[in-house]
Amino acid sequence: MKKYICDVCGWEYDPAVGNAEAGIAPGTAWEDVPVDFVCPLCGVGKDEFSAE
Repeated sequence: MKKYICDVCGWEYDPAVGNAEAGIAPGTAWEDVPVDFVCPLCGVGKDEFSAE
């Protein structure tokens, strides 16, 4: 699975790790991350991320 990088601050979403703070389990593909997900560092939406 590809990692996704925030275009604004560079925070990385790694599907193998997930994001416990947002309730996203390890192994969750980017496509399955909720549409209302926001970057935990800068707060931008999922549409501001690019595949690594």
